[in-house]
Amino acid sequence: MIRTIAKKELHSLVSAPSTWWMLALMQFLFAWFYFGRIDDYLQVQAQLAQLDNAPGATISVVSPLCSVLALMLMMLIPLFTMRLIAEERRNRTWVLLLTAPVSAFHIVLGKFIGLMLLIVFIVACCVAMLSTLMLGTHADIGLMLANILGVLLLAASYAALGLYFSALNRQPVIAAAGALGVSFGLWLLDLTASDSRGLLRAISPNSHFQNLNTGMVNSADLIYFVLFIATLLWLTIRQLNNERRRAS
Repeated sequence: MIRTIAKKELHSLVSAPSTWWMLALMQFLFAWFYFGRIDDYLQVQAQLAQLDNAPGATISVVSPLCSVLALMLMMLIPLFTMRLIAEERRNRTWVLLLTAPVSAFHIVLGKFIGLMLLIVFIVACCVAMLSTLMLGTHADIGLMLANILGVLLLAASYAALGLYFSALNRQPVIAAAGALGVSFGLWLLDLTASDSRGLLRAISPNSHFQNLNTGMVNSADLIYFVLFIATLLWLTIRQLNNERRRAS
């Protein structure tokens, strides 16, 4: 059943023309940042060659661009998650799914997986662009993989957050605005926290992404993302169970 719901959600997302318009705009912006970063790197490459431990192309180009990609996904994902539940309520199709003999766990996990399949496709397109660096220079594969993992985990966190807000609201626009507002607030916590090991930075997904962005893969960051995603999915399941009990 989870697989069926995931396929349905993925088909619903990719069949919407707005999805492809948003992806085209995102790819255009990412390509613009990519070529701009490459141009900046080429201009200082001669000076970097004179240094003993000069930063390579991966840390100078890939890492900053993955941070840009993470910021783009933070703004894009709420536009997708608002359709998952809130738009079904507006279209009066949510009642049919809610009264079907399907558990809330299957509904939430299926919708989450369907969205993540689209996100993986988006990230893969951007990674394919970044992989062209290996045609002309040496690339740090380990650093690239750490950045890809970080982007996917951060995107999964935004997807779980957006899914929860979609379950809380009946209006898709309110669901998207709420998810974007909280995501932006968590992102600001990392920027405004004065203590690098303070509580504010500890609860911000972006601070844990920054460790992966620099190539540091540790269990604490991975556990944080797993708990963050699992908690939001559990809250979404609980919200749907409460709604189902009220409907019955």
